[in-house]
Amino acid sequence: MGECKLDHSLEDVNKKLAEQEEFLPVTIHESFTQFLQKDLSQQTLNEAFHLLKKYDLASKEEQAARNEQMEAMFQQ
Repeated sequence: MGECKLDHSLEDVNKKLAEQEEFLPVTIHESFTQFLQKDLSQQTLNEAFHLLKKYDLASKEEQAARNEQMEAMFQQ
């Protein structure tokens, strides 16, 4: 994924999560919802947004890779 110079707010990430909900595995969506309850850095919010961005258009392989990245992010 390319570097984005925009900072995404918690609201942006929540909207993107809602948009992608039907495409995400249930466990990922639930974990993501809980993760967003934490006090997150701007860098983490940006990373979260970009993992969700165009998730529905990604190949199954790309989705699997993003799922792994999300799981790792949730462990932080």
